[in-house]
Amino acid sequence: MNGKTLRLQLDQGLAMSIVLASAFALWKLMCIITMSNSPMVVVLSGSMEPAFQRGDILFLWNREQFLDVGDIVVYKTSVKEVPIVHRIVREHIVPEKTKKSKRKARKNSQNRRKTHKTTKKLTQKILTKGDNNNRDDLPLYPYGQNYLDRKKDILGCVKGYFPKVGYITILITENKYFKYAMMGFIAVSALFSDE
Repeated sequence: MNGKTLRLQLDQGLAMSIVLASAFALWKLMCIITMSNSPMVVVLSGSMEPAFQRGDILFLWNREQFLDVGDIVVYKTSVKEVPIVHRIVREHIVPEKTKKSKRKARKNSQNRRKTHKTTKKLTQKILTKGDNNNRDDLPLYPYGQNYLDRKKDILGCVKGYFPKVGYITILITENKYFKYAMMGFIAVSALFSDE
């Protein structure tokens, strides 16, 4: 009897690890397909109402080189650890700044005189604002930063959503009693399950 219960527990542990590994593999596959570190996010505030409500799950796509004014993006800065969902209200496309040594700069200036052609990489600077906010997001950006950088700060552009499905994550993060109740329910159901 003791050997059967051990085998049953090992079997349950293996099944749980397969489920977790499959979920992780699916998440990483979505990251690769969307080119986003976070292909799905949950709306945590009411700053984008009426477009999105708290608890909506957003699906992101990050394959466009440039975004348009009016697109809804999710960004993350060094000041705020939580991703922020807001709309683009202004954008600028500027030449990308490159850090070069003095020797390389001197060599490049000599080469420019010879070829008279310069090709610069372009980058996009973006200013955002929540639909339900009175002003733009400048106070949310790091000190001295006036715009978000498309390549560094933007997690993705919103391409779809499920309303209210992610509200469970808000309950778990904001209500510690709900979190403990969920863990207790999972533990009790694991103890009393037949499989």
